[in-house]
Amino acid sequence: MERALLQFRVRRLRAGLAGEPATVGEARRRPETLHELGLDALTDHYARIVRSFDTPPVIVGHSVGGLIAQHLLGANAGCAAVAIAPALLDHASVLAPGEPWPVSMDAGRFRRLFANAVTDQESAELFERHVVPGSRRLLTELGHGGAVRHPRAVVDHGNTGRGPLLLISGQEDRLVPDHVTRAVYKLYGDSTATSNLKQFPDRAHSLVLDSGWRAVADYVLVWLAEQGVRADPSKW
Repeated sequence: MERALLQFRVRRLRAGLAGEPATVGEARRRPETLHELGLDALTDHYARIVRSFDTPPVIVGHSVGGLIAQHLLGANAGCAAVAIAPALLDHASVLAPGEPWPVSMDAGRFRRLFANAVTDQESAELFERHVVPGSRRLLTELGHGGAVRHPRAVVDHGNTGRGPLLLISGQEDRLVPDHVTRAVYKLYGDSTATSNLKQFPDRAHSLVLDSGWRAVADYVLVWLAEQGVRADPSKW
């Protein structure tokens, strides 16, 4: 049976939330509108979407979306999940000593931390098309700066009744480095539920929206087929 496919994209992670700016330009002009957005609001928002389907969907999330995708799969909300470069935030990266994990980026910092595996021109184009300020509250709830993690920043790794999970990393990722995704994968080691890891060489944190996105999508579709899940690419 064909199943609905739900994708959390980087720029659209907060799509449909009350008060969300309608465009990238508006979000940059009014960054304060998202500063207090937290994990409860995000997780509950997407849980309502996922549970609205007649047939449990495949949940695909990137970065913080990857954390939420795992959380929802662990709560048996979807039939399968793909978590791409999923946060937990890791500070053993190229961030300078004392440099905060970015709530907002200029084009140069975006190039260095996010789009470091594409050309300068493509990085600039991605910055203009996608980058909006993030949430200070969200970073705190994820444990940034030594803060106590929000309960929803912790995933149920031991659920043996959940659907299959695919973790994906870019081996040149500087925001959620490959070793972080590998560490997340190891946390599922005692579960008898299906958990797989795919590492993409020469790919950075922008792997879901840069010019190489199709290779990631194609791999996901093949993996889903191997799990017995048929996905319609037109719904991506």
